[in-house]
Amino acid sequence: MDALPDISPFQRRLDELDAQMAEPSFYANQRRAAEVTREQQKLRTMVDDHRSYGQVARELHDAMALAAEASGGAELRELASAEIPWLERRARELREAVLLAMIPPEASDSRNTVMEIRAGTGGEEAALFAAELARCYQRYADSQGWKVQPMNSSYSERGGLRDVGFLISGTDVYKRLKWESGVHRVQRVPVTEASGRIHTSTVTVAVLPEAEEVDIQINPQDLEITVCRASGPGGQGVNTTDSAVQILHKPSGLIVQCADERSQIKNKASALTVLRSRLLKLKEDEEKAKYAAERRSQIGSGDRSERIRTYNFPQNRVTDHRIGFTLHGLPQVMEGAIGPLIDALQKAHHDERLAALEGRSYELVRPSAELG
Repeated sequence: MDALPDISPFQRRLDELDAQMAEPSFYANQRRAAEVTREQQKLRTMVDDHRSYGQVARELHDAMALAAEASGGAELRELASAEIPWLERRARELREAVLLAMIPPEASDSRNTVMEIRAGTGGEEAALFAAELARCYQRYADSQGWKVQPMNSSYSERGGLRDVGFLISGTDVYKRLKWESGVHRVQRVPVTEASGRIHTSTVTVAVLPEAEEVDIQINPQDLEITVCRASGPGGQGVNTTDSAVQILHKPSGLIVQCADERSQIKNKASALTVLRSRLLKLKEDEEKAKYAAERRSQIGSGDRSERIRTYNFPQNRVTDHRIGFTLHGLPQVMEGAIGPLIDALQKAHHDERLAALEGRSYELVRPSAELG
């Protein structure tokens, strides 16, 4: 069996955290205590799995030796041979679990997420599907116990959405949703189609890790801020005051609009949140581009120019083109049951990282914030 990387750096860190958790003042800072506890639990599981792998590997070695022993009894050899498949499978599972746990977490995985959805090609049908896709993500967020905060929206004549943005807050939001960035294609007979022909329309989705002020410093002189009256369904108070805010970031040319709140101050804060998140994503993309020698992931970059998924209503299926994964039961998917899609994408990403890291030396990478 292949040996696992040295566990000692992780064991030392675990010992440090155990000592911290034994201090009387440990729970004085609840947030810090929660972060340390999560890290301690992850390391404890890794160390236990590493120990179990060693034990299973020894048992597998002994079973294989016994099965090949000519002088042993036939019944004993048969029992040893019967154990080998289970031991091999268990050893593979433990090895993969340990290696995955040793992979450093991606910096933005724990962040909240700004999600922006825009109707693409297809006119009114694209806007209607954009609204359905927005509801799908909001229902998935509800199922995960996440909080959804609307930020901006622009409606079409039939009640679809030309564009919509919202902030999703919770545990591992970006880690789960980052695979949704890209072009989503829908194939169906639109409600606007009289002859029953199937149309193809597209919607673009951008998933941005929420950026804090400390991540992105914005010079106020680089901003051009415009306020105006919000547009939307009539009769709403939001349309009676100059509360909508548009921000132009002159160095990058990025434009952000927020109008969902009645308060101009709240809309400005939301717009700045979106702007910082977009700038952080640009910064991350620039950093990734520097490593041109690194092989492109099977999952792709998540760029919105890529067609990532097709929703085929006549055939009742959704297909993710990045990994060739097809799921049937499209009505359930559109009601927020996208967990299997996300799980499949995460597994493909894990497999890719494992393949890239196999045979390399591993070292402990601590969280970016020092926990003591």
